[in-house]
Amino acid sequence: MEILAAVGVCFIMWNFFSLLHYWYTMIKQYVMPCLLDRTKLIRQYGEWALVTGATDGIGKAYAEELASSGMNIILVSRNPKKLKNVSETITATYAVKTRYIVADFGLGCEVYPDIKEALKDVDVGILVNNVGVFYHPQLTTEVPEDKLWEIININIGAAVMMVHIVLPGMVQRKRGAIINVSSASGSKPTPLLSVYASSKSFIDHFTRALHYEYASKGIFIQSLVTYFVQTNMTAFSTFLKSKPYLVPDAKEYVRQAVKTIGISRRTAGHLSHSIQLSLTYWLPEWLWVSMLNILFNIFRKEHNLKPLKL
Repeated sequence: MEILAAVGVCFIMWNFFSLLHYWYTMIKQYVMPCLLDRTKLIRQYGEWALVTGATDGIGKAYAEELASSGMNIILVSRNPKKLKNVSETITATYAVKTRYIVADFGLGCEVYPDIKEALKDVDVGILVNNVGVFYHPQLTTEVPEDKLWEIININIGAAVMMVHIVLPGMVQRKRGAIINVSSASGSKPTPLLSVYASSKSFIDHFTRALHYEYASKGIFIQSLVTYFVQTNMTAFSTFLKSKPYLVPDAKEYVRQAVKTIGISRRTAGHLSHSIQLSLTYWLPEWLWVSMLNILFNIFRKEHNLKPLKL
């Protein structure tokens, strides 16, 4: 009986301290930044911010938000016309310098020599690895082969190679920040998005490992674990558009996420997403999978696709 009592006390204490840690984390991420001069803290990392996938959604919002703090911006994406338009708009709106690099990360290793050359002698203070591709929920063997290679080259390869290019300069200068955009879909097994979710799980673990390797060298490295955000990637679903409190638009999401730079090395970036992520960790795996099956079949129904039962 004494052993059972001791186990019970330990269990209660564990949950009590877990709750305290949760509230401390929430205050640290969403209250403390309001008390600090974020512009000064952001600009301490360097002169330029580089954002991949920068012409739409989260990437574009990061570029604009960092420009509003006075950082010069390097945009990297595959569409020259969009890059030129976003670059000119940011320069006109925020009075900062901008550059852009045309790169289709889906082509694999051939794009990186040009990127490396373009960034030679550039003081990149913040790197935002945002570029990514998605696919509609489906069984793994139904995903087209070219889409599988896109996931590998863009969701995984681009982040790894951009870090490999930019990080040595940060280490030399003993300052810098890297934000790698992951996804909550990688926090647990996610059937019907198995390849996409696994690629985001890779990014999360890669980022957390980088932190242990380079934090002592003055580099801040953050894993941004997002849920759904209203972007072109999620525009396929009217269901998601009808849930603004759970699915914020990109500008609102990034406005909060930028405030966590230098503060939280792993974050959901937005208050509503942080609450969702906390609930996800408490969910048993079977319930997580059941809920996703319902959600993903809503997506499939919106596109007149046959529902899938797991």
